[in-house]
Amino acid sequence: MKFALLPWVLLLLVTVPGPGPRSTAVAQDSCSLRCGDRNGPCSCHPTCSGLGTCCFDFQNFCLEISPSSGSMMGGKDFVVQHLKWFNSTDGVICRFKESIQTLGHVDSLRQVHCISPLLYESGRIPFNISMDNGRSFPYAGTWLAVHPYKVSETEKSQLVNETRWQYYGTPGTTGNLSLIWNNSALPMQAVTIELWGYEETGKPYSENWTAEWSYLYTLATNIPNSGFFTFAPKSASPNYQRWKVGALRITDSKNYPGEKDVLALWTNDHALAWHLGDDFRADSVAWARAQCLAWEELEDQLPNFLKELPDCPCTLAQARADSGRFFTDYGCDIEHGSICTYHPGAVHCVRSVQASPQYASGQQCCYTAAGTQLLTADSTSGSTPDRGHDWGAPPYRTPPRVPSMSHWLYDVISFYYCCLWAPECSRYMQRRPSSDCRNYRPPHLASIFGDPHFVTFDGTNLTFNGRGEYVLLEAVVTDLRVQARAQPGTMTNGSQARGTGLTAMAVQEGDSDVVEVRLANRSGVLEVLLNQEVLSFAEQSWMDLKGLFLSMVAEDKVSIMLSSGAGLEVSKQGPFLSVDILLPDKFLTHTHGLLGTLNNDPTDDFTLRSGQVLPPNASAQELFQFGADWAVHNTSSLFTYDSWFLIHNFLYQPKHDPTFEPLFPDKTTLSPSQADEAAKLCGNDHFCNFDVAATGNLSVGNATLIAHQLHQQRIRDLQPVVSCGWLAPPSNGHKEGLRYLVGSTVHFHCDSGFSLAGAETSTCQADGTWSTPTPECQLGRSYTVLLSIIFGGLAVVLLIAIIYVLLRRKGNMNMWSLQP
Repeated sequence: MKFALLPWVLLLLVTVPGPGPRSTAVAQDSCSLRCGDRNGPCSCHPTCSGLGTCCFDFQNFCLEISPSSGSMMGGKDFVVQHLKWFNSTDGVICRFKESIQTLGHVDSLRQVHCISPLLYESGRIPFNISMDNGRSFPYAGTWLAVHPYKVSETEKSQLVNETRWQYYGTPGTTGNLSLIWNNSALPMQAVTIELWGYEETGKPYSENWTAEWSYLYTLATNIPNSGFFTFAPKSASPNYQRWKVGALRITDSKNYPGEKDVLALWTNDHALAWHLGDDFRADSVAWARAQCLAWEELEDQLPNFLKELPDCPCTLAQARADSGRFFTDYGCDIEHGSICTYHPGAVHCVRSVQASPQYASGQQCCYTAAGTQLLTADSTSGSTPDRGHDWGAPPYRTPPRVPSMSHWLYDVISFYYCCLWAPECSRYMQRRPSSDCRNYRPPHLASIFGDPHFVTFDGTNLTFNGRGEYVLLEAVVTDLRVQARAQPGTMTNGSQARGTGLTAMAVQEGDSDVVEVRLANRSGVLEVLLNQEVLSFAEQSWMDLKGLFLSMVAEDKVSIMLSSGAGLEVSKQGPFLSVDILLPDKFLTHTHGLLGTLNNDPTDDFTLRSGQVLPPNASAQELFQFGADWAVHNTSSLFTYDSWFLIHNFLYQPKHDPTFEPLFPDKTTLSPSQADEAAKLCGNDHFCNFDVAATGNLSVGNATLIAHQLHQQRIRDLQPVVSCGWLAPPSNGHKEGLRYLVGSTVHFHCDSGFSLAGAETSTCQADGTWSTPTPECQLGRSYTVLLSIIFGGLAVVLLIAIIYVLLRRKGNMNMWSLQP
């Protein structure tokens, strides 16, 4: 079988030296200004380490740093590994994104250090270092800037009782405020504590809309670096009152006030109630009400961002299963105790992963313990959409795309004005209404697990034991490509099994970064590569990347969220990888590969590259040829070949190994004892039974069984649900029931003095409509009171009549006694 070669494979053939010492020319070549380059007699690409093809100075110019990440607020010191300062007369300058420069420094061991700058974005930030006072910048590396709320608490200064800080000046909140920090993170004797304010100026959604952090004033200077500071806040002067959101920074007292990009610790950004003026402290409610009304007036002039947000999932189960489009909101997480400060009554919230396309807005969806969506129309604890997505949006830096900060200005501080500092929450909720789920459509799920077994998007089952690299999915609509590598397993006696399993998976969409997840050296350790470079998750579990977000959910599970809304979850199950792929409706009729054609028609899932369709009852041998037909071409491979094993076994060889003889499902046999054990373990799960036969290992079968059960559970979680939408309570009345899904019943009641005109209940029907509309509560007495009046009146009339008769009879008797 002939195959095409990638261009860089040809370079490998030219540049990779054979056995023996390197030539003098190779030894003299350099990685200066060449990081990432494979050209030349030696390589400066990350794959060179495993191949032994690196230039001699690769580690000196293509930098490793520690730590490798920190808050986008900056101020973190990192050391450059393997690079030594060699010229005492020249200074070190660190340049980020080709434009932001900070002064580096050198320690007593001649190690080079940089200070991360204040940024307005998250994600991987390229940087270069000059060792000659800025004349050249030949050293290159990458810094990971992180959303301020996603970094470790040890990397920040802590506001003691943060709620108190943000309510300071409101009734009953006075006294001293305290600040603590890890003083070992600031190696200095005396520190200064500064207030910085954040604002966005210019016409919203115009080119002159800009974001800026500004140094405002100093709270204390030249105080001991004890890790503790307390003070009694004073109202700031009027020229600082326009800043309502900000953060405190602790830095060396030797720096001049407000000096940027120096070693520092920041607090969380927060509402600056404690620095507001005397008018706030004199009457915080009136002050906040005025701010709320001003926000309301501005909000009504801005474009309607709600129309382009995705609908929320109907249930908590759907929200947690739809991991391509929604991800846990760290402010309300069921996995971490459901501490939902802004959404009491909810146990879990999710946010839309991707910001909306035009306005960079975000969706939020919150759920009760019963799995019901919590709406702001029913409770101020309900989920609220965001004009500024909390996680920001590429290309970041400009409003409303600045991570955390844009969200604070347009969605959070206004919540303080209207809901927390003044009783005007209805105004806020009217402009931040919860999305219901009437138009929500769950994604379509396909899974690969075990030996390996495929369950397509349309529910067709396939077992394909090829050895090689294969196309799981191609979708032209977004140029989505998902590929997998399959290798033979090992029998209990150590011999090679006739079954295979996934050992690597790679994905790219359009011109996004390429992410590969693999089992490292068959050791069972999950390894993630970004653009052919191994990533470390030792510091951060979440990364904002080009065209996707990446989360290390656990040591053995990775979640990949693409800009199209497609999602992949890759986990280790037994000796192999298990892959779940979620696709929204936009992919309908646009997919090809081993996972079939997504069109709700399982009969055409076995479609060859030529367009020929194999019948659903095709033999195991025919299905094996179907799988072989979807082998990856070298020219389109997404995989990393950074070891000679991978090069010789997958790059230089046919992508589908024609010499490998698989074990077909209809040819499996088990000894009586094995059959009994498999029956006890697997029951009627044919995937589990096959894997026990293919590997002779019950633990492999058990891993397959678990993976299959997880797939089936997720299918159940993602089942479509009919919603009738929110049903209003009657005016001058109320309702019981906050669930609006099919079969749910809502009960209506009127306030005292009003009577119900209409049905007392309404039930959500299968066609998505309510059985009866909301009734009216009409002014007047209730039927009970009316009947009481009627019967009471009749009783009074009857009593009067009886008394009258009795009196009349008594009078007649007296008259009779007077007669002769």
